[in-house]
Amino acid sequence: MNLLITVVLIIITLYTFGFAITLWKEKQRYGAFATICLCLLIVVLPFFSIFK
Repeated sequence: MNLLITVVLIIITLYTFGFAITLWKEKQRYGAFATICLCLLIVVLPFFSIFK
């Protein structure tokens, strides 16, 4: 089950990071920065809640 959760989180993170890159290329720096922060939260928070 943990493997499934990890795979889903990686897919969501990659998609969100790709969106951040698109925002950066469109010169929307604040939106890209906020999206990258969201990516970091997506990666870090599961270790505190799911993988205790």
